[in-house]
Amino acid sequence: MSKTVYFIRHAKSSWENPGMRDIDRPLNPRGLRDAPFMAKLLKGKGVEIDQIIASPANRAFTTATYFSEEYGIDKDKIIVDRSIYEAYPETVLDIVQALDNSLNTVLLFGHNPSFTSIANLFSMEYIANVPTCGIVKVEADIKEWSSFVEGIAMQTAFYYPKQFL
Repeated sequence: MSKTVYFIRHAKSSWENPGMRDIDRPLNPRGLRDAPFMAKLLKGKGVEIDQIIASPANRAFTTATYFSEEYGIDKDKIIVDRSIYEAYPETVLDIVQALDNSLNTVLLFGHNPSFTSIANLFSMEYIANVPTCGIVKVEADIKEWSSFVEGIAMQTAFYYPKQFL
């Protein structure tokens, strides 16, 4: 049995309104282009998913909705987890390790610097930055999510928009 998490950083956000609260910032035009593109890319690789979990930040949730649309999953089925927003990497890993064991493949949408730190926990090569809408695939040959730890789970793919666009 295998467990896989795709750690997906939100697409590029807008700074057009500097007075807007950070959590409310929307995607900018590049983000609105990249999110559906990367969703199609992932689906085109034959990835089947069991669950989508997102930060409550507008930019992260909106990015997640593009993936849910591509997969034909109602956006109401996206689990919003407040603890992902401004999370330490350990908090994000706690979320993963607490997942229901009936799930095998999960998309988790969040933010830097946490996602770059997480990518480096599971990577053999240093990743300086997970760019916006970057996707880091981490797999583990385990039966229970509680065993999803450094040294067992490994990064097996890393995709980002500038590789393709």
